[in-house]
Amino acid sequence: MKKKKTRKSNIGLGTLIGIAITALLAVFLFHPNWLPVSEETRNTIKELEKNHFLIQRSGTITIAHVLTVILALLVVWLCYTLVKLLMNAIGKKSPRALTITAMITGTLKYLAVILAVVWGLSILGVNSTAVLAGVGIIGLIIGFGAQSLIEDVITGLFIIFESKYCIGDIIVLDDFRGIVRDIGVRTTTIEDAGYNLKVVNNSDIRNFQNRSRKSSLAVCLVGVSYSTDLRALEKMLAESLPEMYRNHQDLYLAPPRYLGVDELGDNGVILKFVADTKEENIFNAQRMLARDIRVLFADKDVEIPFPQVVVHQGD
Repeated sequence: MKKKKTRKSNIGLGTLIGIAITALLAVFLFHPNWLPVSEETRNTIKELEKNHFLIQRSGTITIAHVLTVILALLVVWLCYTLVKLLMNAIGKKSPRALTITAMITGTLKYLAVILAVVWGLSILGVNSTAVLAGVGIIGLIIGFGAQSLIEDVITGLFIIFESKYCIGDIIVLDDFRGIVRDIGVRTTTIEDAGYNLKVVNNSDIRNFQNRSRKSSLAVCLVGVSYSTDLRALEKMLAESLPEMYRNHQDLYLAPPRYLGVDELGDNGVILKFVADTKEENIFNAQRMLARDIRVLFADKDVEIPFPQVVVHQGD
């Protein structure tokens, strides 16, 4: 919790610093009379003000040009940061909203970079129309040569619109089970219980399981000896299982249930128990259910058989 608070304060401080620098540059460029600079510099800055950041090539790049480029980049960065903060605030409402806002933020990041490059070049005197045409031609070339990239982007859009899974859901992809941490324009990031990250191209996500949409079942199989009176045991379980729920409501969503005889094994009668739990607690609930049943059977003198080896010694 402390780390999250520190991160939020850092983001706020960076935004305030960006606003302050942007304001100072704007004052320097649009109100040069307020600053102790030479008359020649003031005239140059006024010329920039008349052209509204669209400077025609003059053969040289002055300090004023460089400052104007820096101001433009700061404006783009500041706008992107403010939109990102707004998207993060909206995304806190639900996992679905978080997924959509993450995709929008990822897309805006690429658009901000393109806008900053085109705007900066136009300030330095490069024809912005030619720059945009060049970007379009490059994009067309990349489109023909990177079909998998386009497939990843389109698949990512379908994932968002169809809401097959959202950020925070637990999914099983192949043999990897983890929490969806991020859904980007091209990739999806999944984190397992060991904090290992798996980054998968959106187009490669097929035949997965979403384990978070409904409650999960913690299953426990326990054997009892054939000499056990099942009627008496089942009566005892009906009285004891609700107590397990009261002791572990943080793991169980309802009292554990006894489903009956699952198998007549070689060493005993196999009984099946299940408990409703959240998917993120599935392993803890399974371990706790096995422990509770073991402790209960020990307290009630219910024998749990185990394989034994009988050795016969010859004469």
